[in-house]
Amino acid sequence: MFPDDILDAARAVIAAAQAQGLTIATAESCTGGLVASALTAVPGSSAVVDRGFVTYSNAAKTQMLGVVEDVIGRHGAVSEPVARAMADGAEEHSGAQVTVSVTGIAGPGGGSPEKPVGLVHFAANGPAGQAHAMQRFGDIGRDAIRADSVRVALTLLLDRLTA
Repeated sequence: MFPDDILDAARAVIAAAQAQGLTIATAESCTGGLVASALTAVPGSSAVVDRGFVTYSNAAKTQMLGVVEDVIGRHGAVSEPVARAMADGAEEHSGAQVTVSVTGIAGPGGGSPEKPVGLVHFAANGPAGQAHAMQRFGDIGRDAIRADSVRVALTLLLDRLTA
């Protein structure tokens, strides 16, 4: 289902979490659960994957993760503050010590000059603190944006586990 590089990255995340006795939760918007799916494709992942939140709508981000409506209103759902709040919310609403969030515009529509298709914000929490990343993948196609977003999310998770 996933290409080898994504599975290799997921295996590395699972192994690092197992080595530290930590659990993982995901908070996903534009990836629709693909990060959690990549992690759970790894045998033995049930020992460390706690849960995944698919919060595609703004209401879901607020209801499931506690993202404050005003933050979404001021910055938009695709923003650094919302990505950070999603990662924090995943931690607060799960038993996990390591979390990652993804929020972006996968297209083909929905972009604007300020926030074009291919803009994705990420945040991850872990023993090394919180990290944020932003990628402008460009309008490379919905599937490619989502797959590349999974790659970045897994890299951020591994970084939070090994930094």
